[in-house]
Amino acid sequence: MDARQIISAIRDGQTLDRNALNWFAAGLANGDVSDAQAGAFAMAVLLNGLGPEGRVDLTLAMQNSGQTLRWSLNGPVVDKHSTGGLGDCVSLVLAPALAACGAYVPMISGRGLGHTGGTLDKIEAIPGLNTHLDEQQLRRVIDVAGCVVAGASEHIAPADRRLYAVRDVTGTVESIDLITASILSKKLASGIDHLVLDVKTGSGAFMTLEKDAVELAKALTDTANFAGCRTNALVTDMNQPLASSVGNALEVAETMRVLTGEKNGALADMTIALGGIALVCSGLAKDVESGADMIAKTLADGRAAEKFGLMVGAMGGPVRFVEDWRRFLPEATVIREMLAPNAGYISAIDGQAIGLVVVGLGGGRQVESDKIDLSVGLSEVLPLGARVEKGQPMLRIHAAREAQADIVEAQLREVIKINVNAPDVPALIRQRIA
Repeated sequence: MDARQIISAIRDGQTLDRNALNWFAAGLANGDVSDAQAGAFAMAVLLNGLGPEGRVDLTLAMQNSGQTLRWSLNGPVVDKHSTGGLGDCVSLVLAPALAACGAYVPMISGRGLGHTGGTLDKIEAIPGLNTHLDEQQLRRVIDVAGCVVAGASEHIAPADRRLYAVRDVTGTVESIDLITASILSKKLASGIDHLVLDVKTGSGAFMTLEKDAVELAKALTDTANFAGCRTNALVTDMNQPLASSVGNALEVAETMRVLTGEKNGALADMTIALGGIALVCSGLAKDVESGADMIAKTLADGRAAEKFGLMVGAMGGPVRFVEDWRRFLPEATVIREMLAPNAGYISAIDGQAIGLVVVGLGGGRQVESDKIDLSVGLSEVLPLGARVEKGQPMLRIHAAREAQADIVEAQLREVIKINVNAPDVPALIRQRIA
């Protein structure tokens, strides 16, 4: 076979057989497919799609481009994935909470794509923590903590490793077929039996329209269930940051506040909702309500925080991170409050623009090779509907330089709106897809 023929077939709207996609995934993994061909493939799929059968075939081909883990544990093997949003650090809270309930969570995560942050980038704000684990190290962390948040090794879905990097720099992140194959190839290769998905919609999501998010949720659940992994999804709102912080170290701080019972809010609510579904899917809870209650109790009594601390220590981070986390996280050089220009209600937040502001601060990648500044971002962002008085802080900017903070403040004043009337605030959870 030839990569050019496969790309041309997709470009021309032809249906590919399974063997062609198997060959292309193998070529991504072994280097027979060039970066230019990978980019052309991604663009052709974005424009013309693969169809439901082709989507399944690509997912399985990418999964089978490397090794698949097998687990023999005394509990269900469970995972969670979000399609990406602002202030979405649920994975860091939910993985230890599920482990505290008796599940095992080998969470293979990714880095930032487009305007959204990546779970790996966030957890790497913890000094010394290593997310590049081989299979033996991965299994050791699971034995110690019951959960692990790590990157895919070079042996796990290597075809996705190539395609994932290309998508971020070629404007092809939004393809439902590529999103589905990317997410599920890694998840299935990690050997999980059960999966819960958080599919975002709104101004800060890749799928800004709810109908598109529902389409993606159905594509993901249908594909995963076809592959034998019991999967449910929530379609959730991303018209504002989920946590009140956006940025790598700042979101780890939000994680710690929830894990230690210092803070509740939307981040805790989303963790509890997704965790309840995951526990039902995996047979650890009889219904969603009792599952949600189990997750909430692990946050309240410190068991989830204990699991998080065990995981951090087993991954090379500080062994007493949970007890003294503020001392370990990096801080930006410049921290500045942005004050409300007039009284009113926070009526609109352009989520994508907020994400790009953080990228511009250095908290995300403009190109694949960029080094991230883990300390920068936004904190204490007031939510939609919040009442503000003139001169009241609306958020804090964390920047490396004063000039950078000046630019960001001007940008933020264009994308966060204040109105005299209170807005209708969208529900956090829109739909559940089984």
